[in-house]
Amino acid sequence: MQDPAILELRSRVKIVRDEEFEEIRSHQVKESELKSRLARDRQIKITVIGRKSGDKISIPVWFVLEGDKLYLLPVKGSDTQWYRNVLKNPSIRIDARAVGAEFRATPITNAKAVKSLVEKFREKYGAKNVKKYYSKFDVAILIEQV
Repeated sequence: MQDPAILELRSRVKIVRDEEFEEIRSHQVKESELKSRLARDRQIKITVIGRKSGDKISIPVWFVLEGDKLYLLPVKGSDTQWYRNVLKNPSIRIDARAVGAEFRATPITNAKAVKSLVEKFREKYGAKNVKKYYSKFDVAILIEQV
């Protein structure tokens, strides 16, 4: 006959494994839904942490999805407030119609890479719209999974 303490421990381990499995499955479904929405949408909401206030700040932005890579182009380049915030705290939340996740923002400052991304934004949103809303093209952001 097995020790009751060992049986209790085994049942607890199984419960934890089941809970971890459900959490992983739920995350995969959410991630899949987010990717699906990013593939269809033209605008997302980002939430960053204010570099001075520490408050969460949300703003709608345009983006380009290229494979598994998500790129943002700040409308005033390096002078954009949310860009300056992610330099201090690279944690960023992306929401696409109520489905979201936490990511890490990585600045792109290489002129050639930024120029290539500006062209992708022009292709997606139209050159006239990019010219109308964007005033400085010196930086971009790569969004990476945390």
